[in-house]
Amino acid sequence: MVKIRRAGERGHANHGWLDTYHSFSFANYYDPDWMGFRSLRVINDDKVAPGMGFGAHPHRDMEISTYILSGQLEHKDSMGNGRVIKTGEFQYMAAGTGVTHSEFNPSPTEPVHLLQIWIMPEQKGLPPGYAEKSGVDLPSGKLNLICSKSGRDGSFTINQDADLYLVRFGGGSKAGGVVHPMRVGRHGWVHIAEGSASVNGEKLSGGDAAIISDEQDVSIEGASGSQILFFDLN
Repeated sequence: MVKIRRAGERGHANHGWLDTYHSFSFANYYDPDWMGFRSLRVINDDKVAPGMGFGAHPHRDMEISTYILSGQLEHKDSMGNGRVIKTGEFQYMAAGTGVTHSEFNPSPTEPVHLLQIWIMPEQKGLPPGYAEKSGVDLPSGKLNLICSKSGRDGSFTINQDADLYLVRFGGGSKAGGVVHPMRVGRHGWVHIAEGSASVNGEKLSGGDAAIISDEQDVSIEGASGSQILFFDLN
C-alpha cells in the first residue's frame, strides 16, 4: 500500500524570520491524523532569514537530525559543541536525559533552508550524544545510509531501529533510480526534499511524501538534481 501526503497538506506557519512546514503535528499545528508515523515524529521544512534563529531551548528523549539543503546554521549546545553546519551536511543530536541548544543563521544576507527530523528513541533516559556527517561527497543515484541503530556503513548510531537514507540525483541530464527491498513488518516514509521523483509509480514533487506499508520494495526514480530522504522504520 502506498499513501501520498502532498506538500500543501502539511501544517504551515510564516513568522517572518521563519517560514516553516510541518509534516506532522508540531507547535500550533495539530492534526490527530498526523501525529507521526511509526517512530518518525517530526519533519520540519524550515527557511530561516539571515541573522535570525532559535534561541537556547531544551530537548530530551528525542533523536534529532538536521540536514542543510542550502545556506548554513550555527549550532551551540550544553554538551560543549559549537559549529557552523553548511550545505549538504547532517548533524545528529541524541537529546537523551536533556540537552539545551541554539540554532542561528550566521549569514547577514542568505537564508538557510533545512530539514529537521525527530525520531522517538526506543527508551527514555539515555545519555545525550552528538555527531556530524557530510553528504556532499556521497555517491549520486544510490541509497546512502545516514542513520541506523547499528551504525553500519559509517552512519550515525541512533537509539531506535530506524534507518535514514539520502538519495541524491546528480545535476546532469539523466535521471536515475534506486530500489530498496522491504523486510516483513517494516514501513517506509519517502520525503522529497528537493526536485521530483516517482515512488512506486506515484509522481511526487518537493515537499510531497509517500507512506509505504505491505510492499515488497520501494522504487524511487528521481529527476536530475533531486534530493530524497527515505526512512525504513520498524
